[in-house]
Amino acid sequence: MTQLGNRLDRPVVLVGLMGVGKSTVGRRLARRLGLPFVDSDAEIEDASGFPAAEVFERYGERDFRDGERRLVARLVEGDIRVIATGGGAFVDSNTRQLLNERAITVWLDAPVEILAERTSRRDTRAQLRNGDPKAVLSRLAEERRDSYAQAHIHVKSGDGAHKDVVDAIVAALEHHISRLDG
Repeated sequence: MTQLGNRLDRPVVLVGLMGVGKSTVGRRLARRLGLPFVDSDAEIEDASGFPAAEVFERYGERDFRDGERRLVARLVEGDIRVIATGGGAFVDSNTRQLLNERAITVWLDAPVEILAERTSRRDTRAQLRNGDPKAVLSRLAEERRDSYAQAHIHVKSGDGAHKDVVDAIVAALEHHISRLDG
Protein backbone atom coordinates (compact mmCIF):
# COMPACT_ATOMS: atom_id res chain seq x y z
CA MET A 1 0.00 0.00 0.00
CA THR A 2 1.27 3.48 -0.78
CA GLN A 3 1.97 6.10 1.86
CA LEU A 4 -1.26 7.93 1.00
CA GLY A 5 -3.20 4.66 1.02
CA ASN A 6 -1.87 3.97 4.52
CA ARG A 7 -2.97 7.41 5.73
CA LEU A 8 -6.59 6.96 4.67
CA ASP A 9 -8.95 6.14 7.53
CA ARG A 10 -12.06 5.85 5.39
CA PRO A 11 -13.05 4.82 1.86
CA VAL A 12 -12.69 7.10 -1.14
CA VAL A 13 -15.97 7.30 -3.05
CA LEU A 14 -16.19 8.56 -6.63
CA VAL A 15 -19.41 10.30 -7.64
CA GLY A 16 -20.52 12.00 -10.84
CA LEU A 17 -22.55 11.55 -13.99
CA MET A 18 -22.56 8.38 -16.06
CA GLY A 19 -19.64 8.21 -18.45
CA VAL A 20 -17.34 10.41 -16.38
CA GLY A 21 -15.02 7.46 -15.72
CA LYS A 22 -15.78 6.53 -12.12
CA SER A 23 -15.15 2.83 -12.72
CA THR A 24 -12.11 3.15 -14.99
CA VAL A 25 -10.48 5.90 -12.93
CA GLY A 26 -11.52 4.17 -9.71
CA ARG A 27 -9.70 0.96 -10.64
CA ARG A 28 -6.56 2.91 -11.49
CA LEU A 29 -6.80 5.03 -8.34
CA ALA A 30 -7.22 1.91 -6.20
CA ARG A 31 -4.12 0.36 -7.80
CA ARG A 32 -2.16 3.55 -7.20
CA LEU A 33 -3.22 3.65 -3.54
CA GLY A 34 -2.75 -0.09 -3.02
CA LEU A 35 -6.42 -0.47 -2.05
CA PRO A 36 -9.24 -2.74 -3.20
CA PHE A 37 -11.76 -1.38 -5.69
CA VAL A 38 -15.50 -1.97 -5.82
CA ASP A 39 -18.10 -0.72 -8.29
CA SER A 40 -21.57 -0.34 -6.76
CA ASP A 41 -23.29 -1.06 -10.10
CA ALA A 42 -21.32 -4.33 -10.42
CA GLU A 43 -22.34 -5.22 -6.86
CA ILE A 44 -26.00 -4.57 -7.75
CA GLU A 45 -25.59 -6.86 -10.76
CA ASP A 46 -23.99 -9.59 -8.63
CA ALA A 47 -26.76 -9.37 -6.03
CA SER A 48 -29.68 -9.26 -8.49
CA GLY A 49 -28.38 -11.36 -11.34
CA PHE A 50 -29.32 -8.58 -13.78
CA PRO A 51 -27.42 -5.63 -15.27
CA ALA A 52 -27.94 -2.49 -13.15
CA ALA A 53 -29.77 -0.81 -16.06
CA GLU A 54 -32.25 -3.69 -16.17
CA VAL A 55 -32.83 -3.53 -12.41
CA PHE A 56 -33.47 0.21 -12.84
CA GLU A 57 -35.95 -0.43 -15.66
CA ARG A 58 -37.74 -3.34 -13.94
CA TYR A 59 -38.20 -1.79 -10.50
CA GLY A 60 -38.09 1.93 -11.21
CA GLU A 61 -35.76 4.60 -9.93
CA ARG A 62 -37.21 4.79 -6.41
CA ASP A 63 -36.73 1.10 -5.60
CA PHE A 64 -33.38 1.06 -7.39
CA ARG A 65 -32.09 4.00 -5.32
CA ASP A 66 -33.36 2.42 -2.11
CA GLY A 67 -31.41 -0.77 -2.81
CA GLU A 68 -28.42 1.24 -3.93
CA ARG A 69 -28.46 3.24 -0.67
CA ARG A 70 -28.44 0.04 1.42
CA LEU A 71 -25.61 -1.41 -0.67
CA VAL A 72 -23.49 1.75 -0.45
CA ALA A 73 -24.02 1.83 3.33
CA ARG A 74 -22.58 -1.70 3.55
CA LEU A 75 -19.66 -0.84 1.27
CA VAL A 76 -18.53 2.17 3.31
CA GLU A 77 -18.65 0.13 6.52
CA GLY A 78 -16.20 -2.41 5.13
CA ASP A 79 -12.51 -2.15 4.42
CA ILE A 80 -10.80 1.05 3.35
CA ARG A 81 -11.19 0.96 -0.42
CA VAL A 82 -12.04 2.96 -3.52
CA ILE A 83 -15.74 2.81 -4.42
CA ALA A 84 -17.34 3.90 -7.70
CA THR A 85 -21.03 4.71 -7.30
CA GLY A 86 -23.79 4.87 -9.87
CA GLY A 87 -24.41 8.30 -11.34
CA GLY A 88 -27.53 9.00 -9.28
CA ALA A 89 -26.43 7.56 -5.94
CA PHE A 90 -25.08 10.85 -4.56
CA VAL A 91 -28.24 12.72 -5.56
CA ASP A 92 -30.18 10.85 -2.87
CA SER A 93 -29.87 13.08 0.23
CA ASN A 94 -29.60 10.14 2.66
CA THR A 95 -26.89 8.45 0.59
CA ARG A 96 -25.04 11.76 0.16
CA GLN A 97 -25.11 12.43 3.92
CA LEU A 98 -23.91 8.92 4.72
CA LEU A 99 -21.08 9.12 2.20
CA ASN A 100 -19.96 12.58 3.31
CA GLU A 101 -19.90 11.41 6.95
CA ARG A 102 -18.15 8.07 6.45
CA ALA A 103 -16.01 8.49 3.33
CA ILE A 104 -14.01 11.00 1.35
CA THR A 105 -16.21 11.89 -1.62
CA VAL A 106 -14.72 12.91 -4.96
CA TRP A 107 -16.87 14.47 -7.68
CA LEU A 108 -15.53 13.61 -11.12
CA ASP A 109 -16.84 16.22 -13.51
CA ALA A 110 -16.57 16.32 -17.31
CA PRO A 111 -18.23 18.32 -20.09
CA VAL A 112 -21.53 16.92 -21.37
CA GLU A 113 -20.11 16.61 -24.91
CA ILE A 114 -17.45 14.18 -23.66
CA LEU A 115 -19.98 12.24 -21.57
CA ALA A 116 -22.32 11.92 -24.56
CA GLU A 117 -19.51 10.56 -26.73
CA ARG A 118 -18.35 8.08 -24.08
CA THR A 119 -21.83 6.80 -23.24
CA SER A 120 -22.71 6.34 -26.92
CA ARG A 121 -20.16 3.51 -27.20
CA ARG A 122 -22.45 1.01 -25.41
CA ASP A 123 -26.20 0.75 -24.90
CA THR A 124 -26.00 0.00 -21.16
CA ARG A 125 -27.46 3.22 -19.73
CA ALA A 126 -31.17 2.92 -19.00
CA GLN A 127 -31.72 6.67 -18.81
CA LEU A 128 -30.15 7.25 -22.24
CA ARG A 129 -32.18 4.69 -24.19
CA ASN A 130 -35.11 7.01 -24.90
CA GLY A 131 -34.47 10.44 -26.36
CA ASP A 132 -31.40 12.42 -27.23
CA PRO A 133 -28.55 11.28 -24.94
CA LYS A 134 -26.83 14.67 -24.99
CA ALA A 135 -30.07 16.41 -23.96
CA VAL A 136 -30.64 13.85 -21.19
CA LEU A 137 -27.08 14.27 -19.92
CA SER A 138 -27.40 18.06 -20.03
CA ARG A 139 -30.60 17.87 -17.98
CA LEU A 140 -29.04 15.45 -15.47
CA ALA A 141 -25.93 17.61 -15.17
CA GLU A 142 -28.07 20.63 -14.34
CA GLU A 143 -30.32 18.73 -11.92
CA ARG A 144 -27.45 17.03 -10.11
CA ARG A 145 -24.84 19.78 -10.02
CA ASP A 146 -25.81 21.09 -6.57
CA SER A 147 -25.75 17.57 -5.10
CA TYR A 148 -22.38 16.69 -6.65
CA ALA A 149 -20.97 20.03 -5.49
CA GLN A 150 -21.39 18.81 -1.88
CA ALA A 151 -18.61 16.24 -2.37
CA HIS A 152 -15.44 16.90 -0.39
CA ILE A 153 -13.29 17.09 -3.53
CA HIS A 154 -14.07 18.28 -7.07
CA VAL A 155 -11.86 17.03 -9.91
CA LYS A 156 -12.44 18.07 -13.50
CA SER A 157 -11.94 15.45 -16.15
CA GLY A 158 -11.84 15.80 -19.88
CA ASP A 159 -10.72 13.80 -22.85
CA GLY A 160 -7.16 13.47 -21.56
CA ALA A 161 -5.45 10.43 -20.11
CA HIS A 162 -6.96 8.62 -17.13
CA LYS A 163 -3.55 8.89 -15.47
CA ASP A 164 -3.95 12.68 -15.36
CA VAL A 165 -7.30 12.34 -13.56
CA VAL A 166 -5.80 9.87 -11.09
CA ASP A 167 -2.88 12.27 -10.49
CA ALA A 168 -5.35 15.11 -9.83
CA ILE A 169 -7.34 12.96 -7.37
CA VAL A 170 -4.20 11.88 -5.52
CA ALA A 171 -3.07 15.51 -5.19
CA ALA A 172 -6.53 16.55 -3.99
CA LEU A 173 -6.62 13.67 -1.48
CA GLU A 174 -3.20 14.69 -0.14
CA HIS A 175 -4.45 18.24 0.30
CA HIS A 176 -7.72 17.11 1.89
CA ILE A 177 -5.99 14.80 4.38
CA SER A 178 -3.40 17.45 5.24
CA ARG A 179 -6.20 19.92 6.07
CA LEU A 180 -7.87 17.32 8.31
CA ASP A 181 -4.56 16.48 10.04
CA GLY A 182 -3.57 20.10 10.50
